[in-house]
Amino acid sequence: MTHTAEIFQPLQDDDPRTVGGYRLAARLGAGGMGRVYLAHTRGGRAVAVKVVRSELADNPTFRRRFAQEVRAARTVKGAYTAELIDADPEAVPPWLATLYVPGPSLTEAVARRGPLPETAVLWLTAGIAEALQAIHGAGIVHRDLKPANVLLASDGPRVIDFGIARAADATAHTATGTTIGTPHFMAPEQASGGEVSAATDVFALGQTAAFAALGRPLYADGPAVSVLYRIVHSAPDLSELPDRLRGLLARCLAETPEARPTPAEVVAWCREELARDADTGSGSAVWREIAGPEVTVPPPVVSPDTAVPPTAAHTLPVTAPTPWTPPSGPVHAQ
Repeated sequence: MTHTAEIFQPLQDDDPRTVGGYRLAARLGAGGMGRVYLAHTRGGRAVAVKVVRSELADNPTFRRRFAQEVRAARTVKGAYTAELIDADPEAVPPWLATLYVPGPSLTEAVARRGPLPETAVLWLTAGIAEALQAIHGAGIVHRDLKPANVLLASDGPRVIDFGIARAADATAHTATGTTIGTPHFMAPEQASGGEVSAATDVFALGQTAAFAALGRPLYADGPAVSVLYRIVHSAPDLSELPDRLRGLLARCLAETPEARPTPAEVVAWCREELARDADTGSGSAVWREIAGPEVTVPPPVVSPDTAVPPTAAHTLPVTAPTPWTPPSGPVHAQ
């Protein structure tokens, strides 16, 4: 079974047809940062091209920060991230391209099937935590980790949109005194305009894992200002979480950043718990069910009079996805 309609939308009249030499095949979505399109490398690999919206692109502070974050993001090579393969911070408008992840977001998966099984949440949490290790190792704080920024491929989760929010955050602070992020998944220090650190992402990891387990945001719905007030002034209610998850997520959701575990500690804890389930043999099947049906990606757009994609993209290795297993190997502390 395949699905395409809900993911790939036709290009509209106001959409570009090419970006940086890439011919665009479809629109993938849009958000506060800009629009995202499907394109292909010269070798035929699908990529997601994000084009920054003009309000941000016209701001010199954003452009400077964006260029810095792109340089750092190029060094992130984690297995559970969507690798940045190309970018042009100086273009009008600026853009970047990452490998396309053929799978739904965590938001979409939960909307489709409801709360995830406990074992699947452990796998998900371990994969996101390992992605954060790679992101933080490059000197980047994600700042907007949330279910919509976690894609579920058949071989595991992928964290996307790292290295962008900081540039927009600086612009927002300069313009309005506000901060960039998604209220339901902000840490207390971020919601109150305080200092953001790697521990801020760990709080968002706890929020995201709780969302997967409960099928809803941990701090409930309501106006953004109400959600932010609850995050800053009240402890989350974890009583409905499965027993195995409650202790870990309570640590991730600690009010003070210093009390939260590092991503490496989260990976180690999840690995220990997953080892207890190793003899069931059902983990891969559960994950494939959650990731959903196979995605059929539209073919490349061919035009003989259009520039080919940049040569930097030609050298990407071609790898076949394999059934995902819990992260293994040595764990490196932050």
